Amino acid sequence: MDERFEWREEFKIGIDAIDRDHFQLFKIINKLFKLKDSGTDGQWTCQEGLKFFKAHTMTHFFDEEKYMESIQYSGLEQHRRIHQNFREKTLPALEQELEQTNYSPEAVNHFLGVCAGWLIGHTLTEDMAIAKNQQSKWTDLISGEEQKAMQKVIVQLLFDMFRLESQVISEIYGGEHFGNGVYYHLIYGIPGEEKKLEIILAFEEQLLINTVGRILGIETNKLDTMLIHAARYTAQQFVSSICKSFPSMENYQMVADDMFTYQQFQQLFNKKKPQISLLINTGAGYFAYCAIAPHLLEGGIGATSLNADNATAEVEKYLAQRKAQEAQQKEHPQQKILVVDDSATMREGMRLLLEKDYQVSTAESGVSAIRSITLDRPDLVLMDYEMPICDGFQTLEMLRSEEAFADIPVIFLTGRRDRESMIKVMPLKPAGYLFKHAKREEIKKAIDDFMTKQQG
Repeated sequence: MDERFEWREEFKIGIDAIDRDHFQLFKIINKLFKLKDSGTDGQWTCQEGLKFFKAHTMTHFFDEEKYMESIQYSGLEQHRRIHQNFREKTLPALEQELEQTNYSPEAVNHFLGVCAGWLIGHTLTEDMAIAKNQQSKWTDLISGEEQKAMQKVIVQLLFDMFRLESQVISEIYGGEHFGNGVYYHLIYGIPGEEKKLEIILAFEEQLLINTVGRILGIETNKLDTMLIHAARYTAQQFVSSICKSFPSMENYQMVADDMFTYQQFQQLFNKKKPQISLLINTGAGYFAYCAIAPHLLEGGIGATSLNADNATAEVEKYLAQRKAQEAQQKEHPQQKILVVDDSATMREGMRLLLEKDYQVSTAESGVSAIRSITLDRPDLVLMDYEMPICDGFQTLEMLRSEEAFADIPVIFLTGRRDRESMIKVMPLKPAGYLFKHAKREEIKKAIDDFMTKQQG
């Protein structure tokens, strides 16, 4: 392939001098990709490449800031701080890692992934804003209006960055599983203040491959360390652009980031509800944006915080864990069970009871159950009967009315034993009834017997 990290028309911001510099930076990284892929000595390649990339980057930063001064750009100081952080922290840390590891393949991938991701994200967010010469702010919004504004900002950013015609399909996403997901966790703080803002971005694996992976020129359908590193830095600038659109968020700076497994992601939703939780269909894969406000943040659930010293090892460990889970699932495929109950205690209890033998997901309401089933079809639904707004009967009625879901077995896991309720749902053909206050081992045996019969 002639071009791996390819310059594209959508990267042009319409300012010739800046576009020429960006083209040159893309060209330098593409040259490093080709040298790496050809087997050229990694140490010499990165020594020379890093030297050239640093020199050109410093010149570009100076020229870009000079241009912003000439047009009295309102976002100059923020832009300058981003340049400074990359120049004084990110690049030196990458250079130190290369030297300490004697330019190992892993460190080279980290260097290329971070530089590529930073360049993608910065070009498509911060630099695009220069051409508009304005910092759009959504001010004086109450919470409901702020969420609507947030949706507009995110959908617009997805279009500006990746030309994706996206649609918000849920404003109350509850952490439902969708395909092979990547869960990226970021924590932001304000210097000198204790309060924090917690952001979780959930990507369908294919979305990362179709966006950042496409720009990197990755031809496989699998995640690798370089793509994860590039996606992290692209995502950081995506979130930074969102924060700058809202006065209540604009002073926050990222202080930590880590990668979630789906189980850790679920734990967070069971422990505390995000204030904003959006599910978006981009057309290239699902994407979720979840934010927990400072007053709701207590501690945090996650893996080891990533930094220059451990990022490569932690990302490799994360990918190895995913690979092991996929291999185990392939060798010993687990049936999927969806537990639907408005009680968090009940959902967590059932998850702990079943997760050793089944792939368990949870939903807190009938509406959430329908959404979860749409995203990831289960082999069995365990449904509470008494739930607010949309009870078990109504949820099953909706399932049976949809041809694609009509044959999904549903067992009512309920505290009700009255004959009238059972007679009412009989026309909807539930697969059975379990009394939720029965002994755990009795519930587990009944479910095991049912699933064994289903497989047979």
